[in-house]
Amino acid sequence: MSDTAYDLKATLWRWSGGPNATDWFFVTIDGDAGEALSATALMHRLETGRRSGWGSVKLGVQVGETAWRTSAFPSKEQGWIVPIKAAVRKAEGVIEGEAFALTLTF
Repeated sequence: MSDTAYDLKATLWRWSGGPNATDWFFVTIDGDAGEALSATALMHRLETGRRSGWGSVKLGVQVGETAWRTSAFPSKEQGWIVPIKAAVRKAEGVIEGEAFALTLTF
């Protein structure tokens, strides 16, 4: 099966685990891309008989000129969440609370 690319805009948000924990930065993926992630996770579960770790889906992400592989995780609130690492945020000038363009491939 070939990968499909989804071009979208998302807003960077911060998750803080508390005063002594490291902050993590994510974007929330919903809409068509979120539905496709859910379908991909379900297909994996039907094909293998098991769920991936934390229900995750492996994918490629590109922000500006920076591309990397990571996983999307189902969110308890809505859609899926994708971590955006510090090196990408710095290289591409992505700022918490601002929307930016990204491409997901899975």
